[in-house]
Amino acid sequence: MAQLPPGVRFIVLFTRDQWCRAFIFVLTFLLYASFHLSRKPISIVKGELHKHCAPPNEVELSSYKEYAIQIQPVKKLSNESQCGWEPFDKNNYKQLLGALDYSFLCAYAVGMYLSGIIGERLPIRYYLTVGMLASGLFTAMFGLGYFYNIHNLWFYMIAQIANGLVQTTGWPSVVTCIGNWFGKGRRGLIMGIWNSHTSVGNILGSLIAGYWVSTCWGLSFVVPGVIIACLGIVCFLFLIEQPKDFSCACKPSSSSKSYMNGTNKFGVHKPTLNLKETDKLQDPAMQRLLPDRENCMVPLNHNMAVNGEGGTRMSAISFIGALRIPGVIEFSLCLLFAKLVSYTFLFWLPLYITNVEHLDAKRAGDLSTLFDVGGIFGGILAGMISDRLEKRASTCGMMLLLAAPALYMFSAISKMGLEATVVMLLISGALVNGPYALITTAVSADLGTHKSLKGNARALSTVTAIIDGTGSVGAALGPLLAGLISPSGWNNVFYMLMIADACALLFLLRLIRKELQCKMDQTLFKEH
Repeated sequence: MAQLPPGVRFIVLFTRDQWCRAFIFVLTFLLYASFHLSRKPISIVKGELHKHCAPPNEVELSSYKEYAIQIQPVKKLSNESQCGWEPFDKNNYKQLLGALDYSFLCAYAVGMYLSGIIGERLPIRYYLTVGMLASGLFTAMFGLGYFYNIHNLWFYMIAQIANGLVQTTGWPSVVTCIGNWFGKGRRGLIMGIWNSHTSVGNILGSLIAGYWVSTCWGLSFVVPGVIIACLGIVCFLFLIEQPKDFSCACKPSSSSKSYMNGTNKFGVHKPTLNLKETDKLQDPAMQRLLPDRENCMVPLNHNMAVNGEGGTRMSAISFIGALRIPGVIEFSLCLLFAKLVSYTFLFWLPLYITNVEHLDAKRAGDLSTLFDVGGIFGGILAGMISDRLEKRASTCGMMLLLAAPALYMFSAISKMGLEATVVMLLISGALVNGPYALITTAVSADLGTHKSLKGNARALSTVTAIIDGTGSVGAALGPLLAGLISPSGWNNVFYMLMIADACALLFLLRLIRKELQCKMDQTLFKEH
């Protein structure tokens, strides 16, 4: 009998359940990457909406007149100053651009609190699909202002506000879906790799927007809008919300229990047979997250079997109930300041590079992607370290402590040349985005399945939305403050970011102390 081809042997090496999990991992990765892909164009186009005006020489003036004649049907004659796109061509352009950022992020922050609560009560596939289609519409709407020669500030602000609201459907939905499909072992590493969709989306968004920014910036929005809308259709066609919806991960009946265990050499169904007890007893993530002193010294099995009510469906958790979960408030406030720093870079880094390195909008956008490349490695590194140390808060605190001096070095070294800027972009991206990635993924999932919930699996979306919604308040404040402070000098912006990092670390001090005390108690217990 002929030997199977290597490719087929590789396919049959994994169970159908494992292939399903891999498919959901990739699908949710692409879905949320498209959300960030559609958010990035505004930061790239800023350098084109306002250009630094300089008195042109006769050659430049002649060439510009020819250019103005060519585009006369598209742009107004009042825009012939070469200072950008009206109304962003005035001296207060930083405040106007900051208002665009603030309108999006403020709407995102407000909508996020509602999104998690709504998402717990609606089918994820439908909810996410509608959100992605609407997001594609409003992203493209901003770019249509170029083609229809619209110079009204409120048009662009309304597009941003609407887009901010509908984009809140994304994060609670994908985190809930990925949490349903993947267990809690090595959650930090798995979600650290998965969370790189944020940086991948930012990179792709920068490259796509940068391709058209200097020639037809409207396409910098229309193309990402079409992409996220198309992936919304893919979501509707292929997204599976949880394993029990698909036969490869359905719980086998008691009559087939021995059959499944006897024929499946990988034993992938075995943990699901006793989900209510086995997962709770053996879940290392639930045992190590924000433990009480007594929980440090005894296994969490004295009250784990209380929730044995025949698998009845539990109601979704309330907003106040989610806030009472230990650690939710502290991590939420920490994320507020961590996300303030991250989103300030997201929205203002290309413009900063344009001013400091004197590059055009396209090259500055391409260079800014290195910050997101560093963020990919930072998120994975934070997940690995937190899994190894079994300390989420301590890992975040360590990276936040290193981020503040890294930001100071970035502000000083970036003026020394392009090579130094590249190095500091990678380092700063890793240290800034590492804690942000860990809190929004592994920590949110840990808290959403905390032992105080007694097995209620319908809290994950609400907890995720509370943490990320609070962080989005900081995301709204950061770019706004940057727009207000930057006229006094970019150094002051970096001082503001360093203070924000220090505040983020401050809110984690109690949790860090608890984790360290728990480790000491465990050591003493083993010795005696």
